[in-house]
Amino acid sequence: MNPSVHKTLVVELQAGVTDRFPVLAHLSYDPADPFAVTLVFSHDGRILARWQLDRGMLADGLTRPVGIGDVRLRPESGGVGRELRMEFLGEPHADGGRHHAVVFAWAGVVGDFLSRTFRSVPSGSEETRLDDFLAEVLAGR
Repeated sequence: MNPSVHKTLVVELQAGVTDRFPVLAHLSYDPADPFAVTLVFSHDGRILARWQLDRGMLADGLTRPVGIGDVRLRPESGGVGRELRMEFLGEPHADGGRHHAVVFAWAGVVGDFLSRTFRSVPSGSEETRLDDFLAEVLAGR
């Protein structure tokens, strides 16, 4: 059995145009769901948001802009080093706008995490249990 991979790191949530403040990001990878990385943001013990990202998209976002929907990723060169810029679009506001968050993480740390996931389940060897998934869907779970 391939082991799960976890990493907790401090990322920066952009507030306004330039201000950033630190929050925790908990990355997790379960080989039972080999295409997904779960990302949970928390601050002061409260969960702020939970997203499931495509593992390949996350890896691609370290080297080039990806995403056209609710999640957009791209590399950026900060003053100190390379960062991964993650933009998330959430639920609509009453005024018709949408919740919007921009988070910056150190690209090297995310890359190290992804390397561990690819050692657990190499790219191209992912398997999905479609019959099990369909049985769960049909059972209403």
